[in-house]
Amino acid sequence: MFTEAQLYSPVTKGADGDVTVHLSDEHPGVHDPEYRTRRNAIAALALDFRPSGPVPQIAYTAEEQEVWRIVSVELARKRDKYASREVIDAAGRLDLPSDHIPQLDEVTSKLVPLTGFQYVPAAGLVPLRQFFGSFKERTFHSTQYIRHHSAPLYTPEPDAVHEILGHANQLASPRFAAVYETVGAAVARIETERALKFLADVFWFSMEFGVLREAGEVRCYGAGLLSSFGEIEEFRQAELRPLDIHDMGTIAYDITHYQPILYCADSVGQIEDVVGGFFDTMTDDTVASLLAAQHA
Repeated sequence: MFTEAQLYSPVTKGADGDVTVHLSDEHPGVHDPEYRTRRNAIAALALDFRPSGPVPQIAYTAEEQEVWRIVSVELARKRDKYASREVIDAAGRLDLPSDHIPQLDEVTSKLVPLTGFQYVPAAGLVPLRQFFGSFKERTFHSTQYIRHHSAPLYTPEPDAVHEILGHANQLASPRFAAVYETVGAAVARIETERALKFLADVFWFSMEFGVLREAGEVRCYGAGLLSSFGEIEEFRQAELRPLDIHDMGTIAYDITHYQPILYCADSVGQIEDVVGGFFDTMTDDTVASLLAAQHA
């Protein structure tokens, strides 16, 4: 994502072909040589991937599998308590394993019959146009690494837990998958970087951190909330505002803290109409008009 780019650990490839993931000084695994070597190897496999070739299979360690088991069980409990019915039902149909980390082709085999989405590997940050644009072909670029075992319920960067337990459970809903596809179609129409940033920010406040009212309660549907052990407990404390595309695309926010402002829909239908409707028709000109109105 445009802003989430700050969270991905940079990945570089040297002249000798060696791949290095540059963890921040605050990363739980920064002082663990074994973890760092592991991250480099997984990133190298993703960089070598070609669309015509097989998806890399990761030989996950016992520690990594245990992290998945812990997080999968805990997030499932929180999903049942706090998520929207659309997500809960979609997750039930997708039926991701809790006893092992699914390979990306396993995620694809479960998603394709439901919504046609397929998963392909990413070493880290994917260029915005490629990441969002691939939604048009119902393709999702996903990392394959797992957070450090010392902090299974925390990660400073998007990992396979976020990409799979967050996004895949959302993408298993035909209604939400259709919204993603409109994002990809919009990317094919827009040319300016400002419009691309606007699209990314609206996506952030909807498909990443979206909430809605359901049966008298506020529940979440955004992948960022669905995959965050801490924030899924706190989102109801945020200031809730009605869906407003202009505000969602222009408000300043800090991605390193729980979001103090969230945009709340009245129903999944309103998400489709307002958010999906915007993506379905957005152009460079419509974004320019929205931004001009901000300064009028």
